[in-house]
Amino acid sequence: MTLPKTALLSVYDKTGLAEFGGGLVSMGWQLVSTGGTARALSGAGIPVTDVSEVTGFPEIMDGRVKTLHPAIFGGILARRGDARHMEQLAGHGLREIGLVAVNLYPFRATVERPGVTLDEAVENVDIGGPSMIRAAAKNYRDVLVVTDPGSYDAVLAALRAGADGEDFRYRLACAAFAHTAAYDAVIAGWFGGRIGAGPETMPQRLVLYLDKLADLTYGENPHQAAALYREPFAARGLLATARQLQGKPLSFNNLNDAQGAVEAVREFAVPAAVAVKHATPCGVGIGETLAEACQKAHDADPVSIYGGILAVNRNLDGDAAEVLRRIHLDLLVAPGYEPAAGAVLARKTSLRVLELGGPAAGNTYDVKRIGGGLLLQTPDAAAAAEDPAAWKVAGKRRPSEAELAELAFAWKAVKHVRSNAIVLARRGMTVGIGGGQTNRVEAARIAVRQAGEHARGSVLASDAYIPFPDTVEVAAAAGVAAIVQPGGSIRDEEAVAAADAADIAMVFTGTRHLRH
Repeated sequence: MTLPKTALLSVYDKTGLAEFGGGLVSMGWQLVSTGGTARALSGAGIPVTDVSEVTGFPEIMDGRVKTLHPAIFGGILARRGDARHMEQLAGHGLREIGLVAVNLYPFRATVERPGVTLDEAVENVDIGGPSMIRAAAKNYRDVLVVTDPGSYDAVLAALRAGADGEDFRYRLACAAFAHTAAYDAVIAGWFGGRIGAGPETMPQRLVLYLDKLADLTYGENPHQAAALYREPFAARGLLATARQLQGKPLSFNNLNDAQGAVEAVREFAVPAAVAVKHATPCGVGIGETLAEACQKAHDADPVSIYGGILAVNRNLDGDAAEVLRRIHLDLLVAPGYEPAAGAVLARKTSLRVLELGGPAAGNTYDVKRIGGGLLLQTPDAAAAAEDPAAWKVAGKRRPSEAELAELAFAWKAVKHVRSNAIVLARRGMTVGIGGGQTNRVEAARIAVRQAGEHARGSVLASDAYIPFPDTVEVAAAAGVAAIVQPGGSIRDEEAVAAADAADIAMVFTGTRHLRH
């Protein structure tokens, strides 16, 4: 004869365990538990049967095998409305298990510890726990499955009120399947991450798991819902791990634009500031001090920076904060903030201030969504390793050392502008940016028009090769002194000839930086 109302409790996180177990017992449930859970319940004065008494088999192999037994899984998986199942259950002397409360070994917490070894990680891969959860969720019509201690009160209340019907059980099952899927995704991600990223190691199966951090006010537009999620092992220096120090709640557009600013500013070793508007840079500046860099980022385009995002690559000091105090920004991102800067920024109460907690870090992969799937690629990190001294001088005139330094700055900046992209730069700041155009010559016209008189003597960077001489002719008419581009067009000779005719130095990098 089967025993009704048996609950199996096997939890690593024992938060609320005694209250939950006591509540079940008060309603007539019999408790079965594994070693540590059984000891915790007994210690709280709650009657409990050890799982080994149910299975007739002791825990073995240091606890690796304890619940993996027909006496457990038969009791969970038997369909109560199936006469054959119930006959088999009774024939083998097995009890029905009507509730399974399980949470898992702390794999994620283990591997987040500095210096964790592979052996330590392996021992924290739970086997029996996920199996019991999945079995109970599969048989949700007959079994309540609980994976979150935060749900204990709701489950007890539903049982007392007789409100534990199929809809309630189905919701618990959904949460249970999400729980085991997330657990396995973390394991797969950590094990796979030890291999490293690269074209030869692009995963055959991409397993993604992210924790929801917050609902956002709305998406790109007010009629779109939005939320922020974080990867389980996101490092310090990444935007998803940043800490908000002050200001209004973050929006979808704030974070999307901030990502572009953070990616761009990490290109520079010297003090740098990048202003972004609508996901593309509107001003990039470098200087001997962060204050100088911030001023240049503003002066590059004083109109577009209004209400924009700005990121810097140094802890913000008081002098830089005084520069930014005079600029209307929506969001400021920095690795950290010196006390003097914090005192200045605190007066701008609506300004959102994010602290990265370390130098801006890069992502392992770049992911873009398409209908029904994802596109995955390694980040465009080539520019950080490029040596301007290795660039090829394509025309008759060799750029001066000063011009070469300006070209290197412009080349890093253009990488982060939407393609087709043209950047004009002078004296460590962008003076004209043309991006997101369907043809390159129009991008050049926009950049020149924006630069105005500052175009004369500037340098020009093109994110991809210049296929016709028209872009060079626009640059020549504006007084551009030097051009950097990837090269590789079948009409390279025409572009070079136009540069030579205008006494413009032209260099080829051999690498393009399209950004869509």
